[in-house]
Amino acid sequence: MARDLVLPSHRDGGQAQYPATQVPEDCRDENLAEVLARVREHLHESLPVAEPARGVLMSRRSFARRFAAATGTTPHAWLLGLRIRRAEELPETTGPPVEEVARLVGFGSTAVLREQFVRRRGVPPRSYRRAFGRAPC
Repeated sequence: MARDLVLPSHRDGGQAQYPATQVPEDCRDENLAEVLARVREHLHESLPVAEPARGVLMSRRSFARRFAAATGTTPHAWLLGLRIRRAEELPETTGPPVEEVARLVGFGSTAVLREQFVRRRGVPPRSYRRAFGRAPC
């Protein structure tokens, strides 16, 4: 909201200025909850929508509809949000290079991580790490 209101982009004192990416944690559908747990465990892997749909024996379309009804978002948006949130957590708590962060969270390349990070956070991952990280770039 602050970014939308054009408030200063720098905040002193180490307080995070970016809210955590909203990713629905709970799922009202038990079958989908199992699939989501598996996706979280294998976040670093490439994951087409068809794969989790097969896990609950559904077509891609039916899976997407049921997923949206249970979580309030699309499978793609949920996965991107989850990956971005994990990409935020890694620089805040550990020190892997950005290239390793991209691999660990399942983005195909550092360029894709940068693009998604800038789109959702307004800054590249290295700038985020400098502002909030505990380890040097």
